[in-house]
Amino acid sequence: MGSEWFRRYGPAPAEATTPQDGPRLVCFPHAGGAASAYVALSRALAPDVDVLAVQYPGRQDRHQEPAVDDIGRLADRLAQEVATAVAGDGRPYAFFGHSMGAVLAYETARRLEQRSLPGPERLFLSGRGAPRALPNPHDQVRTDAHVLAAIRRLGGTTGGVFQDPDLLAMVMPALRADYRAIGAYAWTPGAPLSVPFTVLVGDSDPVVTVVEAEEWAGFSAGRTDVRVFSGGHFYLDHHVGAVAEVVAEALVMAPAAG
Repeated sequence: MGSEWFRRYGPAPAEATTPQDGPRLVCFPHAGGAASAYVALSRALAPDVDVLAVQYPGRQDRHQEPAVDDIGRLADRLAQEVATAVAGDGRPYAFFGHSMGAVLAYETARRLEQRSLPGPERLFLSGRGAPRALPNPHDQVRTDAHVLAAIRRLGGTTGGVFQDPDLLAMVMPALRADYRAIGAYAWTPGAPLSVPFTVLVGDSDPVVTVVEAEEWAGFSAGRTDVRVFSGGHFYLDHHVGAVAEVVAEALVMAPAAG
């Protein structure tokens, strides 16, 4: 593919039985997350869906690059990359974003639509409530201690990272930048997107209620489906197969029609 922004963990289309014009799914990680967060989902969807996981700057093989601490700037860059590396060949594609990644998926789709560029056919928005005109108080973390407390509350990082100073030093720059970005994010008014949404949420998520997730419906002129799973903020870790079925149902068995 030739883009530093995307990683593929399933078989490449030429190596699989996926039709060359089959659907792609661009996956946006959560705050502090990396492309590898989508290894399991990529493999669960193969070979029917070609999954491209976004690798933000400042982590894993891009750890020497400065992380981007502004949602708008990151979405601007991602819109350029998607338009060039994903949408350019005319194949249908969709976005899947979890937590901060849901915000980035939405804002990237907005930019593509505003610029009349080929956009995603559907947004899968996971573990995040609908945007607000003011920053979300759950995202307001000011110190490293607050960042780590927030991560522990969400259950998104194994305890070993917190106990290993070297590992912690490696992940903290990206975590700081991501929390600065999402902590300052406020929705800029605009027209609803023309594409349908699938909203996914855990029934015991400590920072997102089902009602807040359902409010995404007001940001799409298309249909919004809401799927509730048992579990917390990272419910996906325990329901990879079921989430893959939701995605495949929308993209493979019944492709969305904006």
